[in-house]
Amino acid sequence: AAEVAGGPAVVGAGGPGPRYELRDCCWVLCALLVFFSDGATDLWLAASYYLQGQRTYFGLTLLFVLLPSLVVQLLSFRWFVYDYTEPAGAPGPAISTKDSGTGGPAISTKDSAAAFRTKEGSHELGPRPAPSSASAFRRRCCRLCVWLLQTLIHLLQLGQVWRYLRALYLGLQSRWRGERLRRHYYWRMLFESADVSMLRLLETFLRSAPQLVLQLSLLVHRGGEPDLLPALSTSASLLSLAWTLASYQKVLRDSRDDKRPLSYKGAVAQVLWHLFTIAARSLAFALFASVYKLYFGIFIVAHWCVMTFWVIQGETDFCMSKWEEIIYNMVVGIIYIFCWFNVKEGRSRRRMTLYYCIVLLENAALTGFWYSSRNFSTDFRSLILVCVVASSFALGIFFMCVYYCLLHPNGPMLGPQAPGCICPQSPGPCGPPFDAVTSPPRSLPRTTGAERDGASVGGERAGTPTPPVFQVRPGVPPTPVARTLRTEGPVIRIDLPRKKYPAWDAHFIDRRLRKTILALEYSSPATPRLQYRSVGASQELLEYETTV
Repeated sequence: AAEVAGGPAVVGAGGPGPRYELRDCCWVLCALLVFFSDGATDLWLAASYYLQGQRTYFGLTLLFVLLPSLVVQLLSFRWFVYDYTEPAGAPGPAISTKDSGTGGPAISTKDSAAAFRTKEGSHELGPRPAPSSASAFRRRCCRLCVWLLQTLIHLLQLGQVWRYLRALYLGLQSRWRGERLRRHYYWRMLFESADVSMLRLLETFLRSAPQLVLQLSLLVHRGGEPDLLPALSTSASLLSLAWTLASYQKVLRDSRDDKRPLSYKGAVAQVLWHLFTIAARSLAFALFASVYKLYFGIFIVAHWCVMTFWVIQGETDFCMSKWEEIIYNMVVGIIYIFCWFNVKEGRSRRRMTLYYCIVLLENAALTGFWYSSRNFSTDFRSLILVCVVASSFALGIFFMCVYYCLLHPNGPMLGPQAPGCICPQSPGPCGPPFDAVTSPPRSLPRTTGAERDGASVGGERAGTPTPPVFQVRPGVPPTPVARTLRTEGPVIRIDLPRKKYPAWDAHFIDRRLRKTILALEYSSPATPRLQYRSVGASQELLEYETTV
């Protein structure tokens, strides 16, 4: 349920909000460069294998390029279809209005033929005027052109490129526009950045990771001086993996107002951390697979099963349905084959230490089995490769320590850490004030139809305001917050508990909810605030909800 209310409920902080900067633009351009370099080197290498008559290597290289790309393009086009399809019976987002009793109009997301419009700077809601035949024809032509363009873009496997460029355009528009439109474009830029980050994360671990192991295995198997083209392909795949992981974490933190944003210094440290740890991991895989191909396949499957079970046992809360959550856990199991990926809220120090201890033992065992099959007395190159695996892993752990000890958004790991919220002046815990929720939200469907219509219920006269059963009393006096909180303007109240970091908020995952929020935000003369259902309320509210 989504509601626009003008009440005093406060969740977000005030201020002008984040601003799109030129370094954000440079980061997107670098991400595009990494994307094109990874795809171009892989296709160039596949063409080289074909010209050399090595059809098996050509088929495997091309398979790891095309199959993940097709999967990602289908997912991206499915998202576009859902976002661009209008509800039946309405020329725009179908939203109906009804009285809510909260001092402002409540807006429901049910399909309705009555749409709304809001004038600039006015709270007046009214029916949309009937479009003329000429404007309707132009509108249909424009929509047809958009559909044809998006179909062509995704057929050319350029869905991520389009989303990168669109995020760049929206970010620049938010920088150049006025205050109201700036927030509108910034919201849309965050949504687009989240989409492309998720798509790139899926694609890199379905394409770049197996491509990296394959090309490294071929280089080790051939021996001698490495060719330039396979070396470029492996380097581009490795950089793509490290960059995508760091970019994903940065966009995720930027999207959550309850977390401090990740600085670009921290993002670069994360790139180096993942670059060296994944390099050591992939080289250990390649060395072992060059001799023990069958056992390598068994090892990968067993490791994936163990990691997937570990993730499922942790009870993640990422998706909106059970089956989507299982698929997500399986994808995270693939990521855990190569590197660490935090999926559970709270201090991850112990889990990360356990994971890297397991990875260290596995790398040592895989490299040791490969080295035992070599000639110790004459093969000096094998000893160099073993040292490369060890030194690369050590460098990765070093940059990980640099990130957590110096560049983590919450402060140094070994020193006093700042609160995770974005209000640095607040000495108290992060979150809304204790009196933000004094009764269950009026928009929740907990009353009968007769009660909503004002009929007499239980002998009471119709229209008589019913006092709340109780009001939640704060157990501890609220800590004064130094930063002024926003109390004015509309609020989009979402009847869902907020997902805990490192999960995305529901309005980034649920596209129906996102579509509704964008429609409400665009129609509102003032930028609304988002408010999720409080899960930190006192025991009295929990008992009341259970009773109802």
